[in-house]
Amino acid sequence: MTTPALSDAAALLAFDREHLWHPYTSMLDPAPTRLVTGASGSRIEIDGTGEVVDGMASWWSAIHGYRHPALDRALREQAERFSHVMFGGLTHAPAVELARRLVEITPDGLDRVFLADSGSVSVEVAMKMALQHQRGRKRPRRTRFLTVRGGYHGDTFDCMSVCDPDGGMHSMWSSLLPGQVFGERPPALGEDVTAWAEGFRALAAEHADRLAGLVVEPLLQGAGGMRPYPAECLRVFREVADEHGLVLIFDEIATGFGRTGTFFAAEAGGVSPDVLCLGKALTGGYLTLAATLCTGEVARGISGSDSGVLMHGPTFMGNPLACAVASASLDLLATGEWERDVRRINTGLQALHDVDAAEVRVLGAVGVVRLDHPVDVAKATEAALAEGAWLRPFRDLIYTMPPYVCSDADVATLCAGIAAAAEAG
Repeated sequence: MTTPALSDAAALLAFDREHLWHPYTSMLDPAPTRLVTGASGSRIEIDGTGEVVDGMASWWSAIHGYRHPALDRALREQAERFSHVMFGGLTHAPAVELARRLVEITPDGLDRVFLADSGSVSVEVAMKMALQHQRGRKRPRRTRFLTVRGGYHGDTFDCMSVCDPDGGMHSMWSSLLPGQVFGERPPALGEDVTAWAEGFRALAAEHADRLAGLVVEPLLQGAGGMRPYPAECLRVFREVADEHGLVLIFDEIATGFGRTGTFFAAEAGGVSPDVLCLGKALTGGYLTLAATLCTGEVARGISGSDSGVLMHGPTFMGNPLACAVASASLDLLATGEWERDVRRINTGLQALHDVDAAEVRVLGAVGVVRLDHPVDVAKATEAALAEGAWLRPFRDLIYTMPPYVCSDADVATLCAGIAAAAEAG
């Protein structure tokens, strides 16, 4: 059966409602969707609403905004050469150049690069790296991971196993997932870390002989609760990993490329992980691409495992279009303007402290308002749109992680939208 092409907004939305799944949405009783007809800079255009400031940066990825001339040009020029070739047995300049750039800018020692096709896959690869490394070091019984409660690392199976086991989005799968070891959430910003650190060290020591790695989101827990924590905890993670021979994995898919105020969140603690996961903003939000970087030591362990090779290889690994755009995004970041922009956004987000809420958190270009009850997402969204802001609340949180190109007026609009959403929701 051939379905006729759809043109008007009502027809597109009707077909969408009947046939398209959206993230975490019922197919039988789907949440409302809005039709985007254009985007430029910090704004998206929604049919029937008009232009609004995108407080989500397309789930934290579009840090340079939309239709950036440099990123458009990189995409167009690479498409005129070739859009994709398999990465098995072949290579190309965009992938090599991107890998060179990533080795240059990431924390010390991370000089092996695996180009994946999404953030979840990046974390899956990182976990495989840790497991194969331990096998190569003749410790095959080390098959579990240490992490902390409140985390989120993606929706694929191994990733789900290291997400928060109780308050996260994957509790329904708990009986099917590997049993990982969960420490308590790190303390909130400004709180003393001593008692938490003692408990975490004791937990690691108790389970060390079966642990392959330690995986955390450094400095800011994202979709698990939008919760920042002290940089001292990163040093505890590094010390624990060193003491017990664990592969330390930092999932910087949300925090990388300046979001928390340093280029990588790891820098705030002055530590380097053994494996680093990057995604989201890697291409400035243009195309799906992720990277998993590891040290030479981890790579040697993998080479000593049963297979001798890293057992993963996506079809679109090293996609030339995505790699070319990612390098262009790194060019924009290399100007250093992101630092000024993140500081400026941070200053504007301080207005959120005036919102009547249970808690307000501001870190880098992240602003979070926590209510004392679950958000009425529909009402909160409508209230924010009335103020000219696109937000996507969840659980008891209304937050923004906007494009860095937002003007001061844009940030003020987002704060007004969050305030209205908090009142309505």
